[in-house]
Amino acid sequence: MSFFNKVLASIGVGGAKVDTKLEKSEFTAGEKMQGVVEVIGGNLEQQIDAIYLTVNTTYIRESNDRKHTDVAAIQKYKVIEPFTIGANEKKVIPFSMTLPEDTPVTYGSTRVWVSTGLDIKNSVDPTDKDYITVRPTRLAGVILEAVEQLGFKLRKVECEKASYKLGSRYPFVQEFEFVPISGFYRKKLDELEILFLSQSTHSAEILMQVDRRARGLGGLLAEALEMDEKFIRMSLNSQDIPTIKDKLKRAIGI
Repeated sequence: MSFFNKVLASIGVGGAKVDTKLEKSEFTAGEKMQGVVEVIGGNLEQQIDAIYLTVNTTYIRESNDRKHTDVAAIQKYKVIEPFTIGANEKKVIPFSMTLPEDTPVTYGSTRVWVSTGLDIKNSVDPTDKDYITVRPTRLAGVILEAVEQLGFKLRKVECEKASYKLGSRYPFVQEFEFVPISGFYRKKLDELEILFLSQSTHSAEILMQVDRRARGLGGLLAEALEMDEKFIRMSLNSQDIPTIKDKLKRAIGI
């Protein structure tokens, strides 16, 4: 192989290519993901040091009164040990990995994707990107549904930079913002925010921010001083499912 072709391959021209094919595009958080990684050799033989699959999302970070979008890796998985791919050779490598149970769900502006990278020494690493739909665990789904049954409507879902005080294992937390549209809370609350601080298939720790509606001069003063907000931290598990709606109602109070 000519020196010219080697130079081209080192900058990604005529080098190996990668394409990940998932068995499906929609998953529940905590579910096993299966598929294959197809590696197609380029114009010359190349040494592949590793193949990595990374589950990613984005989150909003505020700095100097400006919003920035950052990428966060939720999970990184090594598919295979080093190998050599010949010129124009095709290798199909099956994989199986478990989506973390606390993967953010793809509601609102939240996007999640799987990126594939080939680690090739002295070369531009080929990549691939596949967006997926992530549904909540059964417990998280019941919690969100129970809030709607109390008369709230989901208005906004966004991943935001996490305060160190929250103890999140990611640099972000996913925030669900609800507004009351009917029932008991419609004229009593402005909004209700729910953050999942940690969760698994069978348990979840949430933080609720209850924002009361201002009433009279005292209420307006309290709102200006942010005294109209109440924070509630609570743990729920799968055994609570039959009573989650009542537990949330008691916790929200007024």
